[in-house]
Amino acid sequence: MRQSLPALALFVSLAVVHTWPLATAPGTLSRNDAPDTVLNEWILAWDAHQATHDPLHFFDANIFYPERHTLAYSEYLLAPAAMGAPMLWSGASPVLVYNLLLLAGLTFTAWTTWLLVWRWTGDAGAGLIAGALIAFNAHTITRMPHLQALHFEFFPLALLAFDRVLRVDDGHGIRDAVLLAVCVVLQGLTSYYSLVFTGIALVAGLLVRPSVWRSDCAVIVWPRLLLATAIASVLLLPFLVMYAGVGEVRLLDEVARDSATWRDYLDTPARLHAAWSAHFFGGASALYPGSVALALTLVAIASAVAVRDPRARMVLAFGIAGVALSFGPALPGYAWLYRFALPLEGIRNAARFGYLAIVSTAILGGFGAATLRARWRHRRWWPVAIAGLLALATVDTLAAPIAYVPAKPIPRLERSLRGSNAIVVYVPFFAPGRIFHSADYLLESTANWRPMINGYSGLVPNSYEAHARALAQFPSADAIDALRRMGVTHVWVHDRLLRDWTDNETADAVLHAPDLQLLAEEGDVRLYRIRRADEE
Repeated sequence: MRQSLPALALFVSLAVVHTWPLATAPGTLSRNDAPDTVLNEWILAWDAHQATHDPLHFFDANIFYPERHTLAYSEYLLAPAAMGAPMLWSGASPVLVYNLLLLAGLTFTAWTTWLLVWRWTGDAGAGLIAGALIAFNAHTITRMPHLQALHFEFFPLALLAFDRVLRVDDGHGIRDAVLLAVCVVLQGLTSYYSLVFTGIALVAGLLVRPSVWRSDCAVIVWPRLLLATAIASVLLLPFLVMYAGVGEVRLLDEVARDSATWRDYLDTPARLHAAWSAHFFGGASALYPGSVALALTLVAIASAVAVRDPRARMVLAFGIAGVALSFGPALPGYAWLYRFALPLEGIRNAARFGYLAIVSTAILGGFGAATLRARWRHRRWWPVAIAGLLALATVDTLAAPIAYVPAKPIPRLERSLRGSNAIVVYVPFFAPGRIFHSADYLLESTANWRPMINGYSGLVPNSYEAHARALAQFPSADAIDALRRMGVTHVWVHDRLLRDWTDNETADAVLHAPDLQLLAEEGDVRLYRIRRADEE
């Protein structure tokens, strides 16, 4: 494993290059202009906080009070949160932790893919190409606000273990079955989407490995697969039950709106292609695998390696499956699958299945590179060729420098409620159609973790809509009475934001509301206590 550290160092460098200038100020630069980034920063912080303070109520996050299990309204991000927890416990900001985990996700995804392709082809250089292609592409760069999309590092390890499980000549089948289960669980605890992707990839891979269906192989392989399935199911069940308890099923019409078209596969934010891509194609999802990935994949297909080699054939199969499923209900039979393959009911954005195609071309690109080396007479020049291919792949997909925004500091005043029994509301309280503006409230709440009736996530409960109607005339007496009935004790008022979204008259009314007692203020943020109804 002498090549492991140099490969890891290379991928760290590529992660810095592709996300530049993030590494220059990871504690202050951010993509917090995207509400989902802030949501994920809050999830990471919640996971770390609740794991040590009240793990029995881990899923009862502090948003959308009084709803329960609100963490299940979005991804759990448990695997990356475990990586970032020591930093959060030591006092690092959620923004810093998010950015470091962003770089780590890209790096580890590339590195585990390098390991996979090296083991499968025997060519470490081909592994470097595959690692660069899977981690640094149009899709991952446009998904920077979604940390779960950047942590795909357990998937290549699952493929590696899966292949070993299918080999009857492997004397470590039980160990590999356990390893497969662990990798699937870790990928599933990172993202529900990637759990579904992993399941589809393994099923597709199994279907194109018919040799394992033979009776002499089946008696060995199927018990291993059943063992892996049982272990993964038991470990994932508590988390999946919470998702099921939410009771939200994505409607097919909603899935259709977020499905891919052929334009998405030609869309890329890379500076080399951005002008023609946006002008001629402009898909909603950037799914262009990259010119180098496509060229090397064609080498693997043209040389028949993608068909003859059972591992490459498995990769080709799940790539085709990913492309097909990405078109959602436009794919004949998708509605039937949606009805009977229950995990699909939780997938809203079918276009993201297209990432499996990018993963496929990355790994097959590694096979293609290994094929070229095997047929190249002057192999001593291979390191130079690898360096050239890496340079081409970098230029082909580079979107840096990326536009970041300064992260807003969390008001120190927020800490004043830490350890209290307060239940809070942030004002202005946004209507459901503008709920994404509430994302900053989540980040501010990490300073005290008090329950709040505000929230932002993948789902919006009906109670939030009712609360929005009740608070439409805040700070009227009726609105204050509604807050009392909700159990709210304190109000955070963002004065400048309130004036921007309502009017000066409403903001001034807060200053003179008899039912609100001013406790403290910092800048344009004020903390009020709601007087009890029996107070004078």
